[in-house]
Amino acid sequence: MRTVVFCCCVSIAVLSGAVASFGQTVPAGLSTPVQSKTDAGSVSQTSDSRYRIGYQDTLDIQVYRHPELSRRVTVNPNGTINLFRLDDPIMAVCKTQPELASDIAAAYQKDYLRNPEVNVVAVEQKSQSVAVIGAVEKPGNFYINRPVQLLELLAFAGGPKAGEAGTRLLVARTGSSSSCKINDGATTPEGADIALMDFKIRDVQEGKETLWMKPGDVVSVLDADLVYVYGNVNKQGAVKIKEPLTLTQALVLAEGLKPATKKDQIRILRAKPGTDEREERVYDLKQIDKGGVADPYLQPNDIVAVSEDKTKSIINGIGRSLTNGISTIFYRVP
Repeated sequence: MRTVVFCCCVSIAVLSGAVASFGQTVPAGLSTPVQSKTDAGSVSQTSDSRYRIGYQDTLDIQVYRHPELSRRVTVNPNGTINLFRLDDPIMAVCKTQPELASDIAAAYQKDYLRNPEVNVVAVEQKSQSVAVIGAVEKPGNFYINRPVQLLELLAFAGGPKAGEAGTRLLVARTGSSSSCKINDGATTPEGADIALMDFKIRDVQEGKETLWMKPGDVVSVLDADLVYVYGNVNKQGAVKIKEPLTLTQALVLAEGLKPATKKDQIRILRAKPGTDEREERVYDLKQIDKGGVADPYLQPNDIVAVSEDKTKSIINGIGRSLTNGISTIFYRVP
């Protein structure tokens, strides 16, 4: 009979250990955006890759053999949690789940329980997040519980928005929102400037550039840049730059040139940095077509001015008038 009791106790102990081990494991994967309010994790900020509890997190507290003490709580604005039968709140922020479980067990053992076993699971980890804004399909905040690269985060946001996204994205490294003072380089020192990193979207998509995301990062996918084409073209207006764009390509997107165009005097008006003035650059399309001059790349907000040759226009107008007149004469001949 004693043997049976001993075996049962061993089985219960093993089962309890297995449950505790499972409860301390942070689920892998990425949560949905904030609006869905699903369970989520966060990228670790500690040197040993363990998640540290932060403000707004929701914790599942399990006290074995005492279900009346087990409950789900949200971390208070001051970083503490309140538990049944404990007079004093317990500080939770910046502790790992095992560390907090140990503190809770010690608090219960002091005045209430004998050798308590406690497990803590951060079921909603909202203190650390990364955000994606701008020209993407699903902008929003994302809570992650494992290391994530920039390309993967971009995919979670649905990718660049068709017809609106440009060629670049910015990553603003603002520092962790968890407020845990851990010396791992994840937080931004007080008074320090926000780090800005510039990437070409195509380089990220092709794996030429990558970046491991950190809590508090903000990814901004920029809208398509614009250049403006006006003058003697078939379609005046703004042209979106989704890829590097040359002068010839911009003219094609403007549906080509009208007759009597000064092809040797195509002007590009480009803003001077730090001023509201523009410098003028003149190009000869004939030389570009022959390969004598490189087809220049346009920059955001360039203005392409296509001038009309007044003399050619007058001659063409006379020619059209004569042609129309001859048609009328032939029509009148009986």
